[in-house]
Amino acid sequence: MDEAKREIIQRFMKNVYGKTSDVSGSNSGHDGKYGHWLETQMGIAHNGDNAPDLFGYEMKNDTSSGKTTFGDWSPNESIFSNNAIMSREDFIKTFGHPSKDKPKRWSWSGEPVPKINKWNNYGQTLHISEEKDIQVIYDYSHDKRQDKSSIVPDKFKSGEHVLMAWTSMYMRSRVERKFNQKGWFKCLMDNGVYKTIAFGNPFTFDEWLKAVGSGQVYLDSGMYHDDIKPNVRPYMQWRADNAYWNFLIQERYPN
Repeated sequence: MDEAKREIIQRFMKNVYGKTSDVSGSNSGHDGKYGHWLETQMGIAHNGDNAPDLFGYEMKNDTSSGKTTFGDWSPNESIFSNNAIMSREDFIKTFGHPSKDKPKRWSWSGEPVPKINKWNNYGQTLHISEEKDIQVIYDYSHDKRQDKSSIVPDKFKSGEHVLMAWTSMYMRSRVERKFNQKGWFKCLMDNGVYKTIAFGNPFTFDEWLKAVGSGQVYLDSGMYHDDIKPNVRPYMQWRADNAYWNFLIQERYPN
């Protein structure tokens, strides 16, 4: 066992094992408060760097949602980048859907967000190109919305259009910088109490992309536009179900 892993295990056993997350002093509406608590216990400074959290290892927290995030990675190419073809607001209103609960809000989340190699009711699919770019493609002929003719601009009504893309060079740097150093570890709970620290091997972009191609890794977008409270955060999470992460585990401590 290398010294880095030994130190991580010691920190977990001393500062995390047998405890529950104490977030009583945190903002109740802050989604990342549990992760921040764990980072503090493990001696990690809060940051948004695309780099391993601790000694070359990426840390992941246990989740109640049933899924765990690889990273919040926005596309590096899109039709709304710098208003290239349309504004971000127009993109969301054209290819997303209106909120059922908030009349002034539209989102590109939930049903409009495509799965790999499947056309959804919004005429969109996720595709991996020969160059290993991940693309969101739109085809008007696959769009099943009854009012699509009045929503979609004429230039998108024939052929296939790449709405956004994560190019291979861009994503390789993000995946491998975080996960292809020494590997990763996840702090796991039993009934809300931290009981186990689990380690997984490093993995390459090509290995990660294979999981995207199988649908095990997927895009989970929460991007939205609100006329009353504008929000420009991308909310582009790449995730996998916890069952997939559990499959990748190689070691657990305590044994």
